[in-house]
Amino acid sequence: MAGRFEGKTAVVTGSGRRGGLGEAIARRLAQEGAAVVVSDIGRSVDPSTPAGMIGGTEEMEAIAADLRQYGGSASIRPCDVRRWDEVRALADHAKETHGSLDIWVNNAGIGYIMKPLMEVRPEDWSAVIDVNLTGCFYGLKAAAEVMIPQGTGGRIVNIASQAAKSGFPHAQAYTASKHGLVGLTRSAAIELGAHQITVNNVCPNHVTTGLGAWQNEYFAKVTGAASVEAYLAAMAARIPLGRPGKPEDTADAVAFLCSDEAKYITAESMNVSGGEEPH
Repeated sequence: MAGRFEGKTAVVTGSGRRGGLGEAIARRLAQEGAAVVVSDIGRSVDPSTPAGMIGGTEEMEAIAADLRQYGGSASIRPCDVRRWDEVRALADHAKETHGSLDIWVNNAGIGYIMKPLMEVRPEDWSAVIDVNLTGCFYGLKAAAEVMIPQGTGGRIVNIASQAAKSGFPHAQAYTASKHGLVGLTRSAAIELGAHQITVNNVCPNHVTTGLGAWQNEYFAKVTGAASVEAYLAAMAARIPLGRPGKPEDTADAVAFLCSDEAKYITAESMNVSGGEEPH
C-alpha cells in the first residue's frame, strides 16, 4: 500500500499534539506519500482548557519534522477553526505551499467540557459547538472552495465519534455536535458528489490519547469506579474486541476513506469502535 497518496496534499486540523489522534492521522498519510499540513490552534482556547490539550508552534514544527523523515514535504499552519478567515487561509496555504489540496481531515475538537445537564452554561454549549460543528463546516467549505476549481476531486473526512450515534451523560454539547456532523456530512456529500469530492465521517469509540486520559479520570470519578484502572477494565469488558481504541485504528480508517479504494464511498459514518457501537 506504500505510496497511495504520492502527489497528494493533506490538511489535518488538530494535529499539533504528540500522541494525539491528529498526529496519528497525519503520520499515516505521510507514510503513504502525502504532503501534510500540520495544523493546530497553537494557544489555549480559554482558561478552562486542561494542560496538554493544545499543540503549540514548537510541537507542530517537531511533528512536521518527523513527517518529513518519510520522504515527503510537511509544513505547519496555526489555525483557530472557529474563525472562517483562518480556516480559509489554511486551505490556501496548502495549495500555495504544496501545489494542491486533495485531502482535508477535520480532526480539531473539544471533548473536555463534561458536566451534568443542569450545570451546563450557555458558554459551555457554544464553546463545543463552535469548534466541533461550526469548525468542521468551515473546514469542509474551505476545502471545497479550493478542490472544486482544481477539477481533480478530493476527500474530506470528519472525525466524529460513537457519540454521533448514541447519547452519553455529561456530554450534551459534545453529543449534539457529533450528531450534527452526520447531517452535515450527508448534505455536503450530495452537493459535492458532482465534483467527485467524497465526504465521510469516522466514528471512533474511546481512544487512548491525552484527551482520552483526561476523560478516563473524569468518568472514573463520576461513575464511582474504584480507580481509573477499574473504569478502563469495565470499559474494555463491554467492547467485543476487548480494548479501547488506539490512534492508529482511527488513522487506518481515515487513510482508507482518503484512498482510491474508497472512491465510491461517500455520505457514510464509519464506526471504528471494536464493535462497541453497532448503529
